[in-house]
Amino acid sequence: MTLAAPDQTAALALWDQYLHAHPGLALSDEVPVAEHFGDNSALADALLDLVLSGQKRATATLALEFRLEGQDLPRIGSHWIACDGAGVPQVILRTLELRLGPLDSADPDFAWDEGEDDRSLESWRREHTRYWQRICASRDIEWDEGLEIVFERFSVVWPPTYTDPAAQG
Repeated sequence: MTLAAPDQTAALALWDQYLHAHPGLALSDEVPVAEHFGDNSALADALLDLVLSGQKRATATLALEFRLEGQDLPRIGSHWIACDGAGVPQVILRTLELRLGPLDSADPDFAWDEGEDDRSLESWRREHTRYWQRICASRDIEWDEGLEIVFERFSVVWPPTYTDPAAQG
């Protein structure tokens, strides 16, 4: 169930394919991070499957996770590469919307766009609280519902098999 490290060589190859097909869409000097959804391979694969099916178009991450991993917060228009649990890059995502806020600032539309469980706000809060409690415990951080969360909506922009229709223009 342990996540494999993202295959950086394959991620850069996927990025090069995208740039070749869509010159000028990257932010200046952008090299997207290759990441997984979740904290274990089964969860990464399940959440990626929701992206590939078109059901998941949002994600939420504790802001402190970016800081602890030495990453900048995402920016609107930036890209990132989603990998499966084995570390194989599958799709390139482009950030469309960002918002920072605590757990209780999530709304039903965001929960729906995350595409998980029954897509209700109640299940979103329950499952994300459980997940973030696990993440915090693994990093020896005390979970607090007031921790800052990065609420992100995205589109799939590559490869063409999974590209969102609005992103094809």
